[in-house]
Amino acid sequence: MQSLQPMQPVFKDENGIIRFKPNAIVNHLLDRARIGLRTDLNVIGAMDFSVDDREQFAQLIGYSVSGFGDLSYVREETIIKADRLAAYFKEGHELST
Repeated sequence: MQSLQPMQPVFKDENGIIRFKPNAIVNHLLDRARIGLRTDLNVIGAMDFSVDDREQFAQLIGYSVSGFGDLSYVREETIIKADRLAAYFKEGHELST
């Protein structure tokens, strides 16, 4: 069985093209990499990014679900969703295509 990844949000850009919503933190890292600069999570933590981007970034880098709930910027409703999904998997269920 193949597991499904969560679908990223989409939006319509100024040209009417439907795109996946970019993550500002990932774009920041890509921009720095293009010019040969590196950064670390402490630097990112001190920067002004939206809660949406922070929550998504933590998920994208593989943060543990149990640790995710301890991050200061994660919203309660996001913690509840992640905990429900983790409980579902602990019960032996899988998401499949």
